[in-house]
Amino acid sequence: MIYPPGFDPAKKYPTLLYCQGGPQSPLTQFYSFRWNFQLMASQGYIVVAPGRRGMPGYGTKWNEQVSKDWGGQVIKDYLSAIDAVSKEPFVDKNRRGCIGASFGGFSVFALAGVHNKRFKTFISHDGVFDFRSMYGTTDEMWFENFEKGGAYWEKGNAVAQRSFSQSPSNFVDKWDTPIMIVQGGRDYRVPIEQGQQAFQAAQLKGIKSRFVFLPDENHWVLSAQNAQVWQHEFYRWLDETLK
Repeated sequence: MIYPPGFDPAKKYPTLLYCQGGPQSPLTQFYSFRWNFQLMASQGYIVVAPGRRGMPGYGTKWNEQVSKDWGGQVIKDYLSAIDAVSKEPFVDKNRRGCIGASFGGFSVFALAGVHNKRFKTFISHDGVFDFRSMYGTTDEMWFENFEKGGAYWEKGNAVAQRSFSQSPSNFVDKWDTPIMIVQGGRDYRVPIEQGQQAFQAAQLKGIKSRFVFLPDENHWVLSAQNAQVWQHEFYRWLDETLK
């Protein structure tokens, strides 16, 4: 947990659940043009960054538990984490948000369908929304085959069938919370249709939503100018929906 400067436990703070990418990526206090925990905290937010399944540092079995089960235990880990910290009196349960990119962006889309009113707002950057179209467009097929356990048309492959059943697009009927979606135009890892589909779904359901398109960015934010745009839109959305 990262606390705002001058943190006062007698006060209540808006709280952000940060969902890490990867899915097997370490959680560190790194700096990037997108995610900067200290910058988020400096704006008055508590940041919760759980060491969920799939993160290195807890043994091989823990690290492997995310593969072929993206919508399973890892999503339960995130819900358990926000529930645990929400017991603290300084966490404002009426002002909780959920943010993430890549696998973290997928996690945001997945949590949007199962969070049961926990969150007031979501932000997803380059997240996987629909497993079938992702399988047909990504540049990293070896990864998709390993993580999903096979192709969606393999009806006799129980592992693959379970994986594809966990696609966030299958749970849009449960979406009811404002969401901002960011997408890079040159992202070939998680191609543009993933963000477009999620945004269109939110729009068609009448959910407050925003699509931020960075045409010359790939799976990350690499230019300083785009970083300024990203940070401006990130905090503007939170100001509109959480504070």
